[in-house]
Amino acid sequence: MEEFITINQIDKAVEVIKNKTKYQPKVGLILGSGLGDLAESVNLADFIDYKDIPGWPVSTIEGHKGRLVIGDLEGKTVLIMQGRAHYYEGYPITQIGFPIRVMRRLGIETLIVTNAAGAINPDYKPGDVMIITDHLSLMAMGGENPLRGPNLDEFGPRFPDMSRCYDPTLIKLTKEIGDKKKIVIHNGVYVCLAGPSFETPADLRFLKIIGADAVGMSTVPEVIVAAHSGMKVLGFSGISNKANLDGSTVTTHQEVLQAGKEIVPKLEAIIRGVLAAM
Repeated sequence: MEEFITINQIDKAVEVIKNKTKYQPKVGLILGSGLGDLAESVNLADFIDYKDIPGWPVSTIEGHKGRLVIGDLEGKTVLIMQGRAHYYEGYPITQIGFPIRVMRRLGIETLIVTNAAGAINPDYKPGDVMIITDHLSLMAMGGENPLRGPNLDEFGPRFPDMSRCYDPTLIKLTKEIGDKKKIVIHNGVYVCLAGPSFETPADLRFLKIIGADAVGMSTVPEVIVAAHSGMKVLGFSGISNKANLDGSTVTTHQEVLQAGKEIVPKLEAIIRGVLAAM
């Protein structure tokens, strides 16, 4: 697999998608572990398997169906990624940003991204929802930045600003919707690690010290590419397990999927409210 992506590769994927749907989506959604069921609510949907899109990274993880769902949701034309690929599955970090590039070339202007995340903030409990107000990208700090390689000038500048990755207007709107629906929504900082191993208690204590509230293995590479492309981003973490700062508990992927069942109704209500109000 080639490390660096070209505009021709992106446009080949765009052409395939355009040939398989009648819609012209303006909003993209990425649904993480256990959160894919929202896509089943899309009206008159077109379905496209990732394996049928050239260059599209295919997820191998339980809970990720691996397809695009394109259609109408709350009066907006949306493209939903029902599952995502992760760096730890063996893809080059640049490939993780490929779907975002394709979305942008399709005309998508706003990205709503979700993930299942472990709590670092001791006030968070499984089933809670956190709006991502900022992130820590330890992977990118260490050299694994999805913008590494030749800059694609069609999308954005060589050195893009990352000070407002998450759109303040969308964050404000989301908090208002949460208040109306009586859903408690935390504001917090998400940190992305490479995975696939879960964090040690020492890892979590370190991440807490540097300001993280929740931790996961996705989202940040996608958001960096979206910000480079000039997209508005709204990010959510569904809290799947309690902070394990002292090593007293064991974290499993099944726990993540189980917590997703409690998170889904909340996130679905929030995202529907945001879409309707946009």
